[in-house]
Amino acid sequence: MKKIPKPVIDTLDTFHNNNFEAYIVGGSIRDTILNKAKINDWDITTNATPEQIIELFPDSFYENDFGTVGIKTEPFLFGGKENREHDVIEATTYRIETTYSDKRRPDEIKFAKTLSEDLSRRDFTMNALALNSKNELIDEFGGLDDIKNKIIRAVGDANVRFNEDALRMMRAVRFASQLNFKIEKETFLAIKKNSKLLPHISIERIQEEFSKIVLSPHSRHGIQLLHDTGLLRYIIPELEEGIGVSQNHHHIYDVWEHNLRALETCPSNKLSVKLAALLHDIGKPKSKEGDEHECTFYNHEYIGEHMTRKILKRLKYPKKIIMHTSMLVRNHMFYYSVGDVTESAVRRIISKVGLENMKDLMDVRIGDRLGSNTPKAMPYKLRHFQYMVEKVSKDPISVKMLKLNGDIMIKDLKFKPGREIGAILDILLSEVLEDPKLNILEYLSKRALELRGKDLDLIQKTAKKTIKTKNIQKDIELKKKHWVK
Repeated sequence: MKKIPKPVIDTLDTFHNNNFEAYIVGGSIRDTILNKAKINDWDITTNATPEQIIELFPDSFYENDFGTVGIKTEPFLFGGKENREHDVIEATTYRIETTYSDKRRPDEIKFAKTLSEDLSRRDFTMNALALNSKNELIDEFGGLDDIKNKIIRAVGDANVRFNEDALRMMRAVRFASQLNFKIEKETFLAIKKNSKLLPHISIERIQEEFSKIVLSPHSRHGIQLLHDTGLLRYIIPELEEGIGVSQNHHHIYDVWEHNLRALETCPSNKLSVKLAALLHDIGKPKSKEGDEHECTFYNHEYIGEHMTRKILKRLKYPKKIIMHTSMLVRNHMFYYSVGDVTESAVRRIISKVGLENMKDLMDVRIGDRLGSNTPKAMPYKLRHFQYMVEKVSKDPISVKMLKLNGDIMIKDLKFKPGREIGAILDILLSEVLEDPKLNILEYLSKRALELRGKDLDLIQKTAKKTIKTKNIQKDIELKKKHWVK
């Protein structure tokens, strides 16, 4: 195995020099065996009590009820300069646990006397390994073989483990999707049997594990496992509505399989973009009309946006994630056929989505294409659209980019502060989106004066509709004509 970082060895030696047992435990050993480049946490288990640990390490801190003490060390790197610095090692007293009334936390923590007792309470065999300062591995449950064979197996009775802590079922799926491991049969059946316990877990913890699955290298495998084990019905049951929902002749997969493949092939590493790839067609089952290869899904992106907001709000994602993901779902159907898309149309898309979000939108589209089994992620049409975005990216696409602003209108054009200024600027933007050459102070000032005092409600409504939705009808007509996804 890789050499253990010196601060970790020094911490173990401090325990040993004071006649205490101490071992490295947990995921750091597993990841070391797997030659992971990045190891985030180093955990130690010991027969020293929290009070004795604090006495050995005066700068340590103890702020929990689980026998875990944070030991401060000098910052150190592991696996290369790209990894973050570590400055805290967690040391936990050997413990055994009693009943779990809430299916998450033990009702009582009791300190154990031996390492074996401590390891027997852990979740999976691959996490029930211990390592001493001499690099000697203690493996009482076959964890090393399971790691080599890429198997996730519960320690002892899987039903007992999952009844103790129902979140372990999500962790099993998460590890499977991160490591590309298989869940051992008895462990899998135990998850399926006990999946109904998942609602006992706080939605925040479920969301955290789900996000890790979505961001994992084998995310499609992970979401499929959530379905196969029955866990997904307690997280996003709406996704399962796509199972068996066939699509038109441009798709070889049903909606369910397409969504999962879009997630895994989406090139982004952003959580909101990955979520958008997974949920981009979630509105299709509710919008489907027609049968087999002639079916349509008109406006599924708008239905999907509403569903996405509801789902992510239910899972208590941050508002920023909810807004960004739902925006991408709403706009993932942008039309980009060469020859049909003008510079003004591209400017309207950028104005609606935001230039800073165009790459994310393209990444969702790439996942959408690859998830449909298309041979190229970036066909000529999409590359041309990217070129068009770059070409018009410096053109005015927002009110802030107009040469005329509210301050000038008040100071030089003698407008009174109020909503009239904003309404006029919206109207002017709609004109500039069509022709950027109009973004000249003299022209905009003249138009502002012409619009002063007119029925701006109607004009502004028309202008905003032009900015946001002018291309929608054309989009629908083109999609009907060319049947472009």
